[in-house]
Amino acid sequence: MKIDLALILTTLAALTGLVWLLDSLLFARKRKLMQAEGEDVADPIVVEYAKSLFPIIFLVLGLRSFVAEPFRIPSSSMMPTLLVGDFILVNKFTYGLRLPVANTKVVPLGQPARGDVVVFRYPGFGPGDTKAGTDYIKRVVGLPGDRIAFKDQVLYVNDVAVAKRETGVYIGRGQGRSMTGASQFEVELPGQDGQSPVRHASLENNRWSDPRIENQWVVPAGHFFVMGDNRDQSEDSRYWGFVPEQNLVGKAFLVWLNCSGWFCNEAFDYTRIGDTIR
Repeated sequence: MKIDLALILTTLAALTGLVWLLDSLLFARKRKLMQAEGEDVADPIVVEYAKSLFPIIFLVLGLRSFVAEPFRIPSSSMMPTLLVGDFILVNKFTYGLRLPVANTKVVPLGQPARGDVVVFRYPGFGPGDTKAGTDYIKRVVGLPGDRIAFKDQVLYVNDVAVAKRETGVYIGRGQGRSMTGASQFEVELPGQDGQSPVRHASLENNRWSDPRIENQWVVPAGHFFVMGDNRDQSEDSRYWGFVPEQNLVGKAFLVWLNCSGWFCNEAFDYTRIGDTIR
């Protein structure tokens, strides 16, 4: 069961704020008059908690809704860029300010660029997909209007094969050891509007790509085509389609911790702290 922290924080902020407001309007003045007359009258415990918690909850909700939100990487689909156990920060205002819970954009600020690593709400494979709405992270490879194709482990953008150069055999560490032996590549996604190519690392551990994902697509308006950097271990747009713009959460930009186990009791990789995501 997915825990919706934004919904929990919004509910708590509304409840504590309402308690504080109602007390201020209906009861606080009477207590002050009683205290002025020498009576020992304290705020009800519920009001004390509301006054103490509301500013903290409101601040946390504001920061994670409009500035930056932490996420933990649960799978290997973005290796070698991101490892299982990475804790990352996601910029929430790069693509526009959105209301918490509803995720409705209220201030448009920008759109994803080809090569951005984005967090989004998984749109689902179809009716009944219980994972729909779960936070996923992938790399944008196709923008609205782009023609995308994938065949024989080669990605094509607008009928041009995306350049890739093999850089050696991947040696995993920590929770990335499972991918040791995979072929590592440097990929050059074409820039847009005359900008330089976007370079990033990728992994392949099968000689041939899965024929089920060899296809051609045209990215519709208001949607994006995303793929994992771990090409053969990523369930992405090749399987379930496009990401609607309204499902975007933000742009991943920093690794601030990597560890495994409850409260990081199993392993801790300090070398990942502060790594930028590109």
